[in-house]
Amino acid sequence: MNAERVLLGDRLRIARRSAGLTLRATAEALGVSAGTWSAVENGRTGIPAERVESAARLFGTDVAALRAPAAAPVDTGTWRDFPPLDLPAPLAGALSAFVELGYHGATIRDIAQRAQLSVPGLYHHWPTKQHLLVALLDRTMDELLTRAEAARAEGDGPVERFGLLVECLALFHTHRRELGFIGASEMRSLDEPDRTRIAALRVDVQRMVDVEVREAKRRGLFATPLPHEASRAVVTMCTALPTWWSPDGPTPPTTVAAQYVQFALDVVRVDASKRGT
Repeated sequence: MNAERVLLGDRLRIARRSAGLTLRATAEALGVSAGTWSAVENGRTGIPAERVESAARLFGTDVAALRAPAAAPVDTGTWRDFPPLDLPAPLAGALSAFVELGYHGATIRDIAQRAQLSVPGLYHHWPTKQHLLVALLDRTMDELLTRAEAARAEGDGPVERFGLLVECLALFHTHRRELGFIGASEMRSLDEPDRTRIAALRVDVQRMVDVEVREAKRRGLFATPLPHEASRAVVTMCTALPTWWSPDGPTPPTTVAAQYVQFALDVVRVDASKRGT
């Protein structure tokens, strides 16, 4: 499948949803069948330049943003490195408001003020708080999954892979504390189908850890009698970090991560002589 078509299709889908339009209503407005527009959004077929322009006008977005090259992916060799979080002003404003006030407590006016935008200016591209929340949680899960996959790939054997995954989770939930906080606290605020979709991504992260714990248990490297429960306890321990850790505190992320790897190994009851296996 053509990568440029897939990228354009993803952006068109996001823009359509942000505009509050159904797939069928969009297809009718653009003079194509619903099946054709579905194929466009899924990257299975191309779309003429003039129709991209028509879609941009319909969605109230910039055609240049739809056609822009893909952003550079996270360098999988630097999953431990966390540059400052770079979010567009509306998303940065929403993140700040949701962390301080909660999703239901924050208003569009609160978000606009934090983003240094007018309320109409914010509404132009983000018609509801829900769209902002979904975008933030998509950003959270995309980065977390990318980093976790890179960390896991460095490991040789289930014990080492397990330790690297725990280190990655702890680093993410300290360096990206605000994203991690709303990821844990605001899942209940998501509407369907996004709640189910994002919950499935969270399960994907959990399953990475599950696989390594099960394999280490099978090989006799972990002695826990409850590998399933132990794996979930370890992940929950890491995802709870944003509730108490602060960048103003005495313990930096790297120290926290090293401590949590040791805590996690204790939970699964690994023999100290096998911790590098």
